[in-house]
Amino acid sequence: MSPRTVAIVFASTAYFGTGIAVASLVYGAASLCLLAALPRRRAPSAAAQPPITVLKPVCGLDPALEANLRSFCEQDYPEFQVLFGVRDAKDPAIPIIERLIADYPARGAALVIDPRVIGSNYKIANVANMLDKARHDILVIADADCRVAPNYLADLAACFADPEVGAATCLYRGVPAEHRLADRLGAMFINEWFVPSVLVALRTQPLRYCFGATMAVRRRALAAIGGIEALASYLADDHMLGRLVAAKGFRIALCPHIVEIAVAEPDLTALFRHELRWARTMRTVQPIGYAASFLTDVLPLTLVGGLLSDSVATTAVVVGLALLLRLLMHATARARLGLAGPTHFRLVPLRDLLTFVVRAASFIGRSVEWRAATFHVHADGQMVVRH
Repeated sequence: MSPRTVAIVFASTAYFGTGIAVASLVYGAASLCLLAALPRRRAPSAAAQPPITVLKPVCGLDPALEANLRSFCEQDYPEFQVLFGVRDAKDPAIPIIERLIADYPARGAALVIDPRVIGSNYKIANVANMLDKARHDILVIADADCRVAPNYLADLAACFADPEVGAATCLYRGVPAEHRLADRLGAMFINEWFVPSVLVALRTQPLRYCFGATMAVRRRALAAIGGIEALASYLADDHMLGRLVAAKGFRIALCPHIVEIAVAEPDLTALFRHELRWARTMRTVQPIGYAASFLTDVLPLTLVGGLLSDSVATTAVVVGLALLLRLLMHATARARLGLAGPTHFRLVPLRDLLTFVVRAASFIGRSVEWRAATFHVHADGQMVVRH
């Protein structure tokens, strides 16, 4: 290889590295601005407040389970029903559920214990087993680790005032269940990567998916997609619900209510496995978008770009800007999402390194671990248990 060719290769590599770093910085600045502009307001009151059934699939004792479930019973809403579902008659959550049912007799609360399985997604099987007892037209499915404010159902009802809305969903914020490092890093991922990335995506395309923190759907929209059974074998049941409902001509609404998720990870290994499952899920349901999402790794990418650059000064400036953006993102997320407690600026580089490693690992294999079982995820998003 001639000296001229070598020089061209090195120059091209330097330009490429700088280009990636600059593109990542632009994305970081845009997501920071959108997060800073996130409105902290209630949804307008609905002219009509139709009856709602809340379906709560439960499996085991999540941290603060009773307080989380109780928040769904203490809604400032005229008529609603809360159903709790478990698949095992020995589930340790049952005494808590029975106490809530006794505390809120006017809510039509009931416990459904049913081991039947209609597919490989046990959460959806749990929901399916509760549907026979659901009395109302609007169905709200929310995970057991969610906590909501008393205006939650009223905010969702406002979304369904539009007859073209077939489903509605909510953003969520992460709150560490304990002071463990893994809990704090997990919450940071939700607040500083997930929420900003959704806000950016919504600027470029209409909402066509839901989030597991809240999947609210009209019965006729659910029937149009073939019922809850249509989701029975998909890992990303929330994403698939929105996609199928949108495909039937309904609109998906984003409710301004921000749900709180308790992040409980026993250790860093558990956190890695959890985030790897999420990453491989997103890679399956949005392959092109997920492949392009590497630009969201602002700090790691600018470091890589700096290593490829032939200018020490440029590297220092770009990496410095990236670090400043990430620290601002951390502070802004805590302010706009209403997060209490101290900031964790020192954890930002560790959080970004973990995100980068998880993203790289997500492209190697299709297996995920969920509730002590291992599944293989097919290219269409359906999953089967690995034996």
